[in-house]
Amino acid sequence: MNFVYVSPTFPKNFYQFCECLKNKGVNVLAIGDTPYDQLSYELKNAVNDYYQVYSMEDYNEMVKAMGYFVFHYGHIDWLESNNEYWLEQDAKLRTDFNITTGIHTSHIEDIKCKSQMKKFYEEAGVKTARYHLTTTLEEGMKFIEKVGYPVVVKPDNGVGAAATYKISNEEELKAFYAVEQPTQYIMEEFVNGLIISYDGIANMDKEVLFETSHVFPNPIMDVVNDASSMYYYSLREIPYDLKQAGRACVKTFYTAGRCFHMEFFRMLEDKEGLGKKGDIIGLEVNHRTPGGYTPDMMNFANNINIYQIYADMVVDGHSEYSHERPYHCVYCGRRDGLAYTHSHEDIVNKYQFDLVMCERMPDILSGAMGNFTYTARFETMDEVNAFVEYTLG
Repeated sequence: MNFVYVSPTFPKNFYQFCECLKNKGVNVLAIGDTPYDQLSYELKNAVNDYYQVYSMEDYNEMVKAMGYFVFHYGHIDWLESNNEYWLEQDAKLRTDFNITTGIHTSHIEDIKCKSQMKKFYEEAGVKTARYHLTTTLEEGMKFIEKVGYPVVVKPDNGVGAAATYKISNEEELKAFYAVEQPTQYIMEEFVNGLIISYDGIANMDKEVLFETSHVFPNPIMDVVNDASSMYYYSLREIPYDLKQAGRACVKTFYTAGRCFHMEFFRMLEDKEGLGKKGDIIGLEVNHRTPGGYTPDMMNFANNINIYQIYADMVVDGHSEYSHERPYHCVYCGRRDGLAYTHSHEDIVNKYQFDLVMCERMPDILSGAMGNFTYTARFETMDEVNAFVEYTLG
């Protein structure tokens, strides 16, 4: 089996996808823009061949790399990056090289455009916020007459919380429309809810091989726009209604043979036309693993190897592992320039037996994730909350 892994150097933990695939006997072929002599020792040993391009943004170079691999190793069976940024290019490469084990260009709008996701949520029986694709101020005002202020505007085809804003009054609405936007925006009614995720891996038959959930008490949109600290944590038990909604979405979205990260709201209050307090509302589905070091958090929380489960899925279609959830894993991201009560040394000394990761976040991820990160695991939520207060207070 020939597997092309795209961008194995970023994030740095993703080399483990390659490592586990190679250990399963897969011929792992990687494409990246990092010179070979600058690759980590672990990554060099995790791939069978590596092709350096000067720019991964240059599709012609990517095609040449693929052509090299096809010439030397034959037909490519899988191609993946597990990275939101490369989803469209991955799909184009699969289409052009007839790789049938993943998403093709004909479906890319369905998985990238937030407006297109609505129909898949509907098919799954999951409610979503009402929306409007922005055109004119007049049309925007008509939409707000139905749903009320505030509303949220964001690129219909966008990554994460980039360029996402909350509009709370007519003045802010007019200011939004006064600027010519570089891309199509979607306007959605504001949902006062707690963001929770349903994350995992599905095989080619859309059977869930692994599932977990994370809670995001401070929305990423606010973290990015306010440059504030952030934290999130995993649950030891997935709420029943979330599991039902997540599994239904796995069946309707293009999740076959993929990692997935699905975001939902748990409504904190009743809203006419939308739902009741406690209802699950679909927010967004990402057809890749959760961002940053969340895959490692999954490992720490569950005493598993998520990269191995992915490799088992690719090769065998199933995976055998312990289904215990012994810990909550919690991530705290501090922001440069903010004053905190406790020093780095204080945190390391107090939680030396609980910390599992502690390092600076790459600048490209720091907008959403913070600049310096602390990840720890605990058996109880009381311990999680105490850690967050101590680290970010």
